Amino acid sequence: MNAIVIYFSRADENYFGGSMKYVEVGNTEIAVQHITELTGYDSFKLEMVQPYSADYMTCIEEAKAHLREKARPELKEIPDVSGYDTIILAYPNYWGTMPMAVFTFLDNADLNGKTIYPLCTNEGSGLGKSVSDIKKYANVGEGLSLTGSGVKGAKSIIEKWLKNNKLI
Repeated sequence: MNAIVIYFSRADENYFGGSMKYVEVGNTEIAVQHITELTGYDSFKLEMVQPYSADYMTCIEEAKAHLREKARPELKEIPDVSGYDTIILAYPNYWGTMPMAVFTFLDNADLNGKTIYPLCTNEGSGLGKSVSDIKKYANVGEGLSLTGSGVKGAKSIIEKWLKNNKLI
């Protein structure tokens, strides 16, 4: 399998089932660590030139404004996915879909003939409309929704999802 994990993850202050907590590593990045341990796949973190604020409430307002404006925040780098036929795309649910930085990647990557398997961390909002949004860019395999606050203990859930999709 020729696959890569592309992901957007945010550390700093995050929401965990009703309370705020500062984290050094974002939930989505923890999920990606599980995937790379299980598969050995390459991974690439999408990073915005102007990152969201560390404060959670400010961050969600910034993300909401980006969504409303259909913004495409500038990324430090767009990964070259030409050598891969499968992409696991991991991201948190921001306002019912992916962070707009993920759309920046999708708009700028050559996804012709590729299949994307979405993995979305959230605190109860699931995949939202992110799957239908991704379908505008590429073929989409079965997605996985993970509760962000439980992602540290989700390695077996991720492994089952990977096996069910013949990704390992």
